[in-house]
Amino acid sequence: MKAREFDAKDEVTEPDPGSNPSDDRDMAVLGDHEDDPVVEELTSLINSLSEDEQVGLVALAWLGWDDYRASDWPTVREEAARVHNERAAGYLLGMLLVGDFLEEGLSMLGYSCEEFEIERL
Repeated sequence: MKAREFDAKDEVTEPDPGSNPSDDRDMAVLGDHEDDPVVEELTSLINSLSEDEQVGLVALAWLGWDDYRASDWPTVREEAARVHNERAAGYLLGMLLVGDFLEEGLSMLGYSCEEFEIERL
């Protein structure tokens, strides 16, 4: 769900609006600002995961992104483990529509975002 919030971000068109957020209908929150709390929260969450959980998260995004089937899960996960490094958060946040890919991967494995627990990977 947090990745969906991240996906909704857009280019910053007014870097320093200087007005009351309610006057702008809170549009500034949709801008992809450098100190974005959504990015900070996602980065912190991903970095707090174990290496195995990070591998599972990357593999899940790949599963939902590419031309895979649920039966490819072991192979996709093995490949994610092979290329894993300390930049999983940056890598995932660099994927356009990462929230969609994660949701699609979960769906392919028979889960929904609401019931998913990272330990299941």
